[in-house]
Amino acid sequence: MAIKVGVLGASGRMGTEVCKAVINDPDTALVAAIDENNVGESIASSDLCITDDFSAVQDADVVVDFTVADSVRRNLPKIAESEVHAVVGTTGLTEADIEGLKNLFKGSNCVIASNFAISAVLMMRFSELAAPHFDNVEIIEYHHSSKVDAPSGTALTTAERIGASSTMRIKNSTDNLILDGARGGVTEDGISIHSVRMEGMVAHQDVIFGTDGQTLTIRQDSYDRSSFMPGVLLAVKNVGNYPGITIGLEPLLNL
Repeated sequence: MAIKVGVLGASGRMGTEVCKAVINDPDTALVAAIDENNVGESIASSDLCITDDFSAVQDADVVVDFTVADSVRRNLPKIAESEVHAVVGTTGLTEADIEGLKNLFKGSNCVIASNFAISAVLMMRFSELAAPHFDNVEIIEYHHSSKVDAPSGTALTTAERIGASSTMRIKNSTDNLILDGARGGVTEDGISIHSVRMEGMVAHQDVIFGTDGQTLTIRQDSYDRSSFMPGVLLAVKNVGNYPGITIGLEPLLNL
């Protein structure tokens, strides 16, 4: 039997792509497309129309949420109360948010990931492996011009994981900033993150490591939002096997 899926933020760019992926996969069925915008419009040439009635999630086995952090904070308690599984791709949730959700998801499960591109998950894992062997690292992340947050959740997650896997010395001799922010935003571990927002891009990231006489650049590119869909579908099909809150796709990929 196909897994019944509801999508929150169904009329957004990512939400629309998720709806298409769910419709086109033989193991999943779209049963609810929820958004406060474009109510009544059909989804992905299907007979299903967008609704603003949140109660439609009760028809689903799994709800996918690609809205914004404030909406997720309102949505997830309701989803947990309905004992429906959740897959969340929205960034901006804090550690306090995650701790609170752990107390809510008892009768159902939730997967939260900052990036659903499997290539991005591997990029972060490779960065963890490289970190202990280098003295410096900087991150440059590139996104489309309509992305509202900076740095991206993926960049922050990458920096956190590098910091946790290494005690590298961050060498920074710059003591005269001609322009504020020229060295990027700096994390607690001293890792500089540079954010580019530009028309024509989707989601890309360079992690540049350096030590005496050598550098290593690990780069990931998502040229189209379809790149995230294999990871989303992986989470949709497997969330039921991971009790409580799961952070990232790594457990689902056995990384």
